[in-house]
Amino acid sequence: MHRITCFAAVGAALLAAGLAAGNALAQKSSYPTKPIRLIVPFVPGGGTDIVARAMAQKLTEAFGQSVIVDNRAGGGGTIGVETAVRAAPDGYTLIMVSASYSTNAAIFKLPYDPINDITPISLIGESAFMVALHPSVPAKSIKELIALAKAKPGALNYASTGTGGITHLATELFDMMADIKMTHVPYKGTGAALTDLLGGHVQLIFGSMPSMVPQNKMGKLRGIAVSTAKRNSAVPDMPTIAETVPGYEAVLWYACWGPKNLPQEIVTRWNTEIAKAIKAPDTQERMAGEGLDPAGGPPEQLRAVLKRDVPKWAKVVKEAHVKAIQ
Repeated sequence: MHRITCFAAVGAALLAAGLAAGNALAQKSSYPTKPIRLIVPFVPGGGTDIVARAMAQKLTEAFGQSVIVDNRAGGGGTIGVETAVRAAPDGYTLIMVSASYSTNAAIFKLPYDPINDITPISLIGESAFMVALHPSVPAKSIKELIALAKAKPGALNYASTGTGGITHLATELFDMMADIKMTHVPYKGTGAALTDLLGGHVQLIFGSMPSMVPQNKMGKLRGIAVSTAKRNSAVPDMPTIAETVPGYEAVLWYACWGPKNLPQEIVTRWNTEIAKAIKAPDTQERMAGEGLDPAGGPPEQLRAVLKRDVPKWAKVVKEAHVKAIQ
């Protein structure tokens, strides 16, 4: 009788353990069970915000839960990034970043490691910057822009999305390689920079394609070149900077990641759903129209991009004597 009682107790324990494991598995497989916050570390209206909202719509449909874009601007994107880094690794707070994320380590004293304190999920897309001028600027090409800048050193004001951001450093790299000097005017995101550029308060910007393509089509700005090594499909007749300044290249990318120690099953789910969203015909059409090449790929591909770009922009900061922000 005692042995039967022991066997019964063991069986009950195993059954309880099995039920617990089953419940845990059910909880994992039912993710998400509530709305998800997708942080954008910039104000609304910029390229990162545009990409995030397009992805949020697709992912809301895929997950059956709302993916809510939360704009947390400030500090060149570092405020929103730190919020994401410090979030619980439960899959309910993630972030959409641009290539500016890779420049911040060179310009800011960060309270986090941009490579090792995150969980990469996926690249979203890659694109160029468009060199866009206010119509009042008497330059129709990169060659003419360089000549104008050399004739009047410091007279041309260029906007950026913030000191140390990718638009700032991409322009500093151009200044160095073209041997010119323009004056930097930082803003808190593309939206504010674009407003002043359209108003003629600054003369040009190296702006994201999703933000610049519509303005160029309407004639509100004059696009004269793109920053990638190859021409962009959205503006195939627009030359590259490298056609005038050999070797110049600045790639704008967008990506999604989560806090460190994000469970693998959540990473896999997000990576899979992002890949599906990117491959959707309407997404492909929208991306093409905005000059964005779909990326996707495994999480480690994003980590490799960070390992490439973080030291690249640190070198630009050093050589251009860009002052670090404490």
